[in-house]
Amino acid sequence: MCLRQNDRPGPDSSHEAALRQRGFLRIAGVDEVGRGPLAGPVTAAAVVLDLAAVPDGIDDSKRLTARRREVLAAEIAACATVSVAHADVAEIDTLNILRASHLAMIRALAALDPAPDFVLIDGRMLPDGLALPARAVVGGDGCCLSIAAASIMAKTCRDRLMADLAQQFPGYGWETNMGYGSKSHREALRDLGVTPHHRRSFAPVHKMLYQEKSISA
Repeated sequence: MCLRQNDRPGPDSSHEAALRQRGFLRIAGVDEVGRGPLAGPVTAAAVVLDLAAVPDGIDDSKRLTARRREVLAAEIAACATVSVAHADVAEIDTLNILRASHLAMIRALAALDPAPDFVLIDGRMLPDGLALPARAVVGGDGCCLSIAAASIMAKTCRDRLMADLAQQFPGYGWETNMGYGSKSHREALRDLGVTPHHRRSFAPVHKMLYQEKSISA
């Protein structure tokens, strides 16, 4: 059910309202998730909210439980224009994680139909090659409603993907650690080895591959 946003601490629509006063009508919030894990893609979402019908309780995805994120993701999808995109582990290893994150953002924005008039992006930097008017918002997922909505969509999508991959590659605990370098994940990496979904450019994985190569030599 779509409800109007209640007055409360946390993300609000002040960024979007200011841009609307300047004539921008379709304002996309963009955020990514998955820069830190040892495995899996980096995922970005772009969300254009209808500010007259915003689900109540949107917040930075890190402040929400998994169950609450799932509920809000369904509500956001019903009320907003949403696009989610990824950069895979090969792209992360080739480009570096920052550039791969930006690539996922560009892909998410490119899939929005119709295209937004303005983009609000979480972080300090705008992606190279972004051809739309845009602004970087430091801590945007905690203060900007559209970016917070994007953080929820990106987190929910990536968590589902990692849970699916956990079924294909059991033992690493991806259904709970989401590919982050938890103690159990690192132990499984040592005991079970490196999968095609591990980021070979990340130090723990690279070190293990180097050690294996040295041993085999």
